[in-house]
Amino acid sequence: MSLLGVPFEFVLFGLTLVGVALFHRHVLAVALAGLAAIVLYKLAVTGFKTGPGLGGLALHMAHEWVILANLLGLLLGFALLSNHFERSRIPEVLPHFLPDDWKGGFLLLVIVFVLSSFLDNIAAALIGGTMAAGVFRKRVHIGYLAAIVAASNAGGAGSVVGDTTTTMMWIDGVSPLAVLDAYVAAGVALVVCAVPAAIQQQRYAPITKDASVAHRVDWMRVAIVVAILAAAIGANVVANLKFPAVLDHFPVIGAAVWVAILVTALLRRPDWQLLPEALKGSIFLLALVTCASLMPVERLPAASWQTAFGLGFVSAVFDNIPLTALALRQGGYDWGVLAYAVGYGGSMIWFGSSAGVAISNMYPEAKSVGRWLLHGWHVTLAYVLGFFALLLVLGWHPTDKRGKPLAASCAAEYTWRADCSRIAG
Repeated sequence: MSLLGVPFEFVLFGLTLVGVALFHRHVLAVALAGLAAIVLYKLAVTGFKTGPGLGGLALHMAHEWVILANLLGLLLGFALLSNHFERSRIPEVLPHFLPDDWKGGFLLLVIVFVLSSFLDNIAAALIGGTMAAGVFRKRVHIGYLAAIVAASNAGGAGSVVGDTTTTMMWIDGVSPLAVLDAYVAAGVALVVCAVPAAIQQQRYAPITKDASVAHRVDWMRVAIVVAILAAAIGANVVANLKFPAVLDHFPVIGAAVWVAILVTALLRRPDWQLLPEALKGSIFLLALVTCASLMPVERLPAASWQTAFGLGFVSAVFDNIPLTALALRQGGYDWGVLAYAVGYGGSMIWFGSSAGVAISNMYPEAKSVGRWLLHGWHVTLAYVLGFFALLLVLGWHPTDKRGKPLAASCAAEYTWRADCSRIAG
């Protein structure tokens, strides 16, 4: 069954994403309702790739549960990790060292970029928003707010522990080194976006000179953050080298994070009260990921740099989590290019990423698509320039999830360089 040639599963999924975009206060209910509608449709009409009826659904979930469990463990664990970092007082100390002109605003965005490479991009954006409120006396330009979101998304684009999308890639078998390529584009985007945004902000509300610092860093919490990240990365590396089959049958990465959290809780108590709210957000994301897993991805446009480029713009309107899940199921992408596109692309509109929604809750005046696009023009420019800088420097090299090169068509890999005929000859 299809609608204007589009499989009806995609229609239901699209309506779910539209509902998420329109009803921000009810996203969990919308996501669960969308998942229920898709499951009921497949039960009644198409069946599942693993078979018809409830048996097919059970086999499908038996295949997906490890990915979902890993993602749940990481999302909840990183919520506590981010809080450890905030309570270390480092975010309160850093503004003291910023220059007292537009370069101070620029360096604050660089700090957000760096923080997002090992913290969740939501946490990095909120830390950036808090620091900006202090050094700019709570008068923050919308263009600068857009740049904070862009910096947080750019910083997470090349790190498997910096963004939910890249974490999903990692859990699904994509090498952290493949995702690391995204930093070529993210670095360009940071500079292109941050310089005009910092100048905008300096003209709007100059940075406070010599912001006071009266806090001492809690280095034990910093050590805990390092230990949790090391546990996640170390468990994945060891399992890949020694017990690769285990990764397909047990949520190794998520379990390692929680072992580290529980052990380090003897040194500093985590803020357990964060978990109920984090659980709601995690269930929302898992519902969207499950929806994506049920899509007939063989009907999607072929993976190419053009498709990846377009996904960046789609990500500005729809949540990038299900887009990433669809791309992972489809396969055939250059994972560094994809990580940048879906990670940074959502910065172009305030509700295009979780970091943007978080910043807009802190600064309600940012909840305007028109003002975000007008004053944050540099975010879109930075996306385009960063994307093509990555293609120019590293090219388009699609691989499977384990890093094995795939055959790429001449049009997909070389047309943008306008030398397809030379290569073909």
